Amino acid sequence: MITPINLLVGFVINLLVAILIVRFIYYPVKQSKNFVFTFIAFNTAVYFVMSVLTSAELSIGVGFGLFGLFSLLRYRTDTMPAREMTYLFIIIALPVMNSILITNGAWVSLLLANTAVIVTLFVLEHEWGFHYELSQRVTYERLELIKPENYDLLLDDLRERTGLAIKRCEVGNINFLRDTADVKIYYDDPQKANNAFVWLEAELAEVGDKTI
Repeated sequence: MITPINLLVGFVINLLVAILIVRFIYYPVKQSKNFVFTFIAFNTAVYFVMSVLTSAELSIGVGFGLFGLFSLLRYRTDTMPAREMTYLFIIIALPVMNSILITNGAWVSLLLANTAVIVTLFVLEHEWGFHYELSQRVTYERLELIKPENYDLLLDDLRERTGLAIKRCEVGNINFLRDTADVKIYYDDPQKANNAFVWLEAELAEVGDKTI
């Protein structure tokens, strides 16, 4: 049976972990407030629901049952992207795990598990050891450039038209009736590139100030 003090301490720890994930890992990359309220509200509500259930087996079943229900509903009026759905799953799974560990008095396991989740998400969002590309399909009309020997010219033309740092592209279906082709382009996220540039500029400015 969880005591009121453990319930309060667990609530604070669980909320701090949720805030760390949402505010300092999710939000800086996405820069969107659309799901911040949803994440924090779900995390808090699920924690208290799970804390009331003293059976670990029941808690796990209800926790994942709640996630399954919310996944089916998905706020049908608005589609939630896969990335946000992943965060929602984590935000719902954390209070289930935390409530069980607190009930069992496993404070060390609680600290290790939450730290591992935070570190993993931080590493993934900052692409340490990974490199993510964005892609999209465009309809291209200069068929003379889709020939293999004109690949470099095709990339240059796509970069000039889109303004994106396109790294590679793939030619898909070709429509000779309309003289168009489906081309899939791959490029780095411009927002992350700009953020990296701003960070580097700030670091150089700080170094310059210290030098002076």
